[in-house]
Amino acid sequence: MDEDLDRPVAVTQSAPAKINLTLHVTGRRADGYHDLDTLAVFAGCGERVVVEEADDLLLQAEGPFSASVPHDETNLVIAAARLFFLTAGIGSKILLSLNKTIPAGAGLGGGSADAAATFRALNQYFKTGFDDQTLAELGGTLGADIPMCVYGKALRARGIGDLIE
Repeated sequence: MDEDLDRPVAVTQSAPAKINLTLHVTGRRADGYHDLDTLAVFAGCGERVVVEEADDLLLQAEGPFSASVPHDETNLVIAAARLFFLTAGIGSKILLSLNKTIPAGAGLGGGSADAAATFRALNQYFKTGFDDQTLAELGGTLGADIPMCVYGKALRARGIGDLIE
């Protein structure tokens, strides 16, 4: 069976806003990251990432804060997609549509949530079968908040955000 015929037309993943209920910075590491201890929850609202077939790796942004979205490697959605494709050993012909409803720098983890949603959407679209722990580990190489956002549920995070309970 042709793999492409077995793929969904599109996959949509939500990227809920992350809210830190408590956040304690417990130290600074030599690599520049801060050690922390946080309790975080995820809102019922946030952004959305849609994955569809395309002729190249493309990013389309819409929504009230789409003008602030970079379309290069500085965007965590693009970075997450490239890392996913490299890890999975598959091609990168995909359209990523981002509905940007969280302002950049709002402290709600918008970019990190978008990257996590990108990992989940690509995993579902390509049926690669990566578990949440694998996606969280991938995300941790891009940003400290991404592992929390992969899980997307109430949690406690320590370390740089990578020790999750």
